[in-house]
Amino acid sequence: MDSQKEALQRIITTLANKNEELHNFMETLSHSLAGVQVNCPQAVSDLEEEFDRLFTILVEMKESMINTIKQEGAKKTQELQHQLTQSGGALKSAVELLEFANNALDIKDEDEFTKAAKQIKDRVTMAPAFRLTMKPKATDNMDHLMVDFNQERQLLQNLKFLPVPRAPEMEVGDCLVLDNTVSLAWKMPVEDSKIDHYILEYRKTDHEGLPRIKDERCWEVVDNIKTTEYSLSGLKFDSKFMNFRVRACNKAAAGEYSDPVTLETRAFNFGFDSSSSHLNLKVEDRSVEWDPQGGKGLESKVKGKENKGSAHLTNLKNMSRSGTPSPKRTSTTRSPAIRGGRDRFTGESYTVLGDTSMDCGQHYWEVKALKDCKSYSVGVSYRNLGKFDQLGKTNTTWCIHINNWLQPSFAAKHNNKAKSLDGTAPGRIGVFCDLDSGQLSFYNAETKQLIHTFKAKFSQPVVPAFMVSPVGCHGRCTPTRDCILYQRTCPVIKT
Repeated sequence: MDSQKEALQRIITTLANKNEELHNFMETLSHSLAGVQVNCPQAVSDLEEEFDRLFTILVEMKESMINTIKQEGAKKTQELQHQLTQSGGALKSAVELLEFANNALDIKDEDEFTKAAKQIKDRVTMAPAFRLTMKPKATDNMDHLMVDFNQERQLLQNLKFLPVPRAPEMEVGDCLVLDNTVSLAWKMPVEDSKIDHYILEYRKTDHEGLPRIKDERCWEVVDNIKTTEYSLSGLKFDSKFMNFRVRACNKAAAGEYSDPVTLETRAFNFGFDSSSSHLNLKVEDRSVEWDPQGGKGLESKVKGKENKGSAHLTNLKNMSRSGTPSPKRTSTTRSPAIRGGRDRFTGESYTVLGDTSMDCGQHYWEVKALKDCKSYSVGVSYRNLGKFDQLGKTNTTWCIHINNWLQPSFAAKHNNKAKSLDGTAPGRIGVFCDLDSGQLSFYNAETKQLIHTFKAKFSQPVVPAFMVSPVGCHGRCTPTRDCILYQRTCPVIKT
């Protein structure tokens, strides 16, 4: 009976998932259909606008070239008309001189004849007819203003829609989520030498599988990528998944998007449980400060940092980073405040716990102390830690304690036992909690060197735990905002 119920439950889950998948697919189809109905008229309008621009250019060119022809005709007309007028005047003068010369032949008196002959000779020398250039200054030929439209006509006849690049293909096996960075790779289905650049779009989501049309987050764009790979760095993994898609562009147009891929960040976000913190700790969303006046002062400070995740990792926020999860899904629970009022940490337990518990999987976060923070502890605890209990002094807490006041000490503490650690405390400490194998390890986050490992069988869910001591407080202790994630079990950490 139980096995049949389990089988039926699996069928129900499968059907529910398929229904959700079909619903999302139908939304995608509806969105695409609506897009076609909008984009088709828009494409027609754009094409008409381009042709109108082309017609405008042709009309302007026609008017300009016609004007050039008219100006050339007017210039030639003016020059020829001027020559014709000059020639008319010269002809009239020549006719008069010819008539005078003919009349001079009839003169009988020798002196008069000699005088007339001299006048005729002088007038011939100065006659316009002999000074004119007997060559037209312009011709009637207008062939130099003819236009050969064969090439342009051929171009217009070969006018086609823009060659659009094909959609790239995401290389999912080469995509990696690591160290607050997502490295992506893709390829073109066929080689295209005309590709100029790529456009990458991404967005965060809490839904697995194909991107949802009605997702609450917008796509963010990275333009002008010249290669087929890109790394997004400095990301804040505050969602469970991220969607990615890419499109290729040539000089003319952008192609279709690639099939989107969804990478898992396993984001694990926690804050500080302000309802349980010591009254001398001023707790805000991402920080806890030592306050000797119960919240009015400003002394030692521990700040939360955003985490990094992996496609196969759980991600911690604030002071945490994600570590390497087990093959099983990690499990975290944001618990309602179960302490408060009389149950606040008190006495010398200057403690604050994370508000989200972890019961399986692997998790990693880091803390960086500023040089003026003299004494603090970082570790994990069961949530039922007593209000007078200090980190490392009970069998339900494990921590690294750093004291830089008077007599410096650097020790691993659990169950009221302290083990002195070699060397000095690093500037940034990494905490790796492997609940599946029962190990809590602390690392030098800068060199990846192992500092200390606790082996424990965690019988209850654990929470990140922090303690800020008031001794020598003159400043702040700040966890780094940049957190490191490892896709496998600490592959780059040195032992």
